[in-house]
Amino acid sequence: MNKVNVGDKVSRLRKAHNLTQRDLAERAGITHSAVSSIENNKVSPSISSLHKIVNVFSLSLSEFFCEEEVFTEPGVVITPDRLIEIGNDKVSMKLVCDGRSNRQLGFLIEEYQPGAGTGVKTIEHEGEEAGIVLEGELELTVGDKTYHIKAGESFLYDTSIAHSFRNPGKTVCKIISAHAPASF
Repeated sequence: MNKVNVGDKVSRLRKAHNLTQRDLAERAGITHSAVSSIENNKVSPSISSLHKIVNVFSLSLSEFFCEEEVFTEPGVVITPDRLIEIGNDKVSMKLVCDGRSNRQLGFLIEEYQPGAGTGVKTIEHEGEEAGIVLEGELELTVGDKTYHIKAGESFLYDTSIAHSFRNPGKTVCKIISAHAPASF
């Protein structure tokens, strides 16, 4: 599995766009100390924070993580070593990516450690998302409603509504999700 050095990549992008850490923080709506900690690899950013940062550069998360990936040709079979980890220490999000920049579907294999989630802030992006909880339990908040989803249950929602994920259980929560268009 490929692991991207998020801090180094954010720093390179920021410098390539002639932004200071404060400029990036202001444009992303996060604190300067958060940008500094991310760039110095002192913390792994939440998915929502990273989403805000890459939006400053007009990138999707999949573009951020896949841009340096070298594919000789789009693959039909994606082996485990070609999955791209876009999560952090507490939330593993493995992106199934074949190297095409024009993918219409995003597909993730996700694992949430007990108590972990996508971050305090919610995420919004165009499209819709569906998934199934394979193991454990998931708390999905969409707008002002929170849903408790158990193993074997599925979900489907409009991703333009602010949303977040959290594992309220005492065991790892494993889910498979797909979203269109491919924003991750």
